[in-house]
Amino acid sequence: MTESIVYPYIPNSVDSIKNEMMNEIGIESVEELFEAIPKHLRIEGRLNIPGPILSEIDLKRHVESKLKKNVSCDEYTSFLGAGCYNHYVPAICDEINGRSEFLTAYCGETYADHGKCQAIFEYTSLIGELLDMDVVGLATYDGGQAANTAIRMTNRITGRKEILVSENISKSLIMQIKEFCDFMTVKFVKCDSCTGNIDLNDLEDKISGETSCVFIENPTYLGSIEDKGMDIGRIAHENGAVFVVSVDPSSLGILEAPASYGADVVCGELQPLGMHMGYGSGLGGIIACRNEEQYIMNLPNHYYSLYENEKGEFGFARSLNSRTSYHSRENAVEYLGTNVGLWAITAAVYLSLMGPEGMYDLGKNIVYKSNYAREKLNGIDGITVLFDEGRPFKEFVVNFDKSGMKVEEINDWLLKEKIFGGKDLSQEFPQLGQSALYCVTEKTTREDIDNLAHALNKIIN
Repeated sequence: MTESIVYPYIPNSVDSIKNEMMNEIGIESVEELFEAIPKHLRIEGRLNIPGPILSEIDLKRHVESKLKKNVSCDEYTSFLGAGCYNHYVPAICDEINGRSEFLTAYCGETYADHGKCQAIFEYTSLIGELLDMDVVGLATYDGGQAANTAIRMTNRITGRKEILVSENISKSLIMQIKEFCDFMTVKFVKCDSCTGNIDLNDLEDKISGETSCVFIENPTYLGSIEDKGMDIGRIAHENGAVFVVSVDPSSLGILEAPASYGADVVCGELQPLGMHMGYGSGLGGIIACRNEEQYIMNLPNHYYSLYENEKGEFGFARSLNSRTSYHSRENAVEYLGTNVGLWAITAAVYLSLMGPEGMYDLGKNIVYKSNYAREKLNGIDGITVLFDEGRPFKEFVVNFDKSGMKVEEINDWLLKEKIFGGKDLSQEFPQLGQSALYCVTEKTTREDIDNLAHALNKIIN
C-alpha cells in the first residue's frame, strides 16, 4: 500500500480533507475526476518519479540546481524564433505590469475594477489603430487560440466547414486547428518554390462553395511577406469565404495593415509587444474584426467600451457580455478567460511607448538585419537560403543539404560557440531537406550575425 504523504506545498493533501471533498461531490476516488480523458491518453500506474522533498531548504536547493543548468538568451546569442521571439522589452513594461493593481492576470468585476477596465480599453484602442480594425476583443490565451477563434467564427457566419491554408503554415498551428476545429476540414494550398508565398492559381482551383475561410499568415511561418494579399482576399470574397489574416504585430510599422488588403478577421500573437520569452508564459492572442454585426456578434470575447451616463460622466466597462461564456456557459460557442489581461496591458504600455515612429523604426531595423543575415549566410559554401526571391521579415529558411550535415548536428556544434542555431525544420517540412528557420530581431547585432557566419563556415568547411 502506498504511504499517504501530506505535502506542505499542496493544499488539501491531508487524507481526511480529500475524503471530505470527494464525499461532497459524490465520488469515491480522484481517478473519477479524469474519466473524461480518453484512456489511450492516460498512463496506467504510478509515474517513475522521485519522492517528494518535504524540507523547504532542500527543495529550494534542488530547484536552484536544476535552474543552473539552463542557458538564457542573455548568455548565448539566439537565432531561434518560430513563434516566440527575443525582442527587447523596455523597462517600463515590467514596471507597469508589476504594479499590484495589474499583476494579477484576472480582470475582476465590471463594476469594481475600473482601472483595469480602462487599461484594457486602451489596449483595444491601440491594437485597433495598429491593425486598422474597428473592433478588438480582449486578448485570448495565445496566438494559436486567436487563430482558431477566428476560424470557428467563419463557420458560424458562413455555415461552411472547409478551411484553406498555406502548405507552409506552422505545423504546430495546424495541430491546434485540427483539434480545436475538429468538425471542419483543412485543405492545403500550394506555395511558390521561389518566394514561399501562396500559389494564386492553386488557390483559385481549390476554393469552392464549401470554403468557410481562407487563412494566411503574414509574414508567413517561414518568414516570407505575402505581397498578394489583395488578390487572396478578392478570391476569398468572390467565393463567399471569409478572409482571415494572422499577423506578427512587430511587422505592422512597415507593412500594410491586413484591413487594407481585405481582411475580415485579424489574429496574431502578442508576445513581440513587450513580453519576455518564457516556458509557456508571456503569450496572448490578438483578435479583431470588421465593424459589422455578423462579426461583432460572433466574436466570443469581451469588449471594453467607453460609456457616458445621464450626468455626462464617463467610465469604462465590458459590453455585450451576453455573447460570452460568462453570461451563459451552457450555450457558449467558446470558453474564454481573463488570464491574459496582464499581457494585454503590457502590450498597451509597449505600443504607447513606441508610437507609430517607434514601430516603423522597429520594423525597418528587423528588415535590414534579416536581409543582411540572409546574404551573409547565402555566401557560405554548403549553405543555400531558400525562397530567395521572397521578401523576408525577421525569419528565413537556411538549407544545409550541400554540406552533407544534419541541422541537429550543426546546432550541437553551434552550442559550443555559445550560439542557439535556427529551428530544425527537417521533421516539420521534410520536403525542404536539412533546413532550419533562422530568426533575427532588433536585439541581433551585426557582430552577432558575423559571428554566426564565421561559426557556420568553420563547422561546415
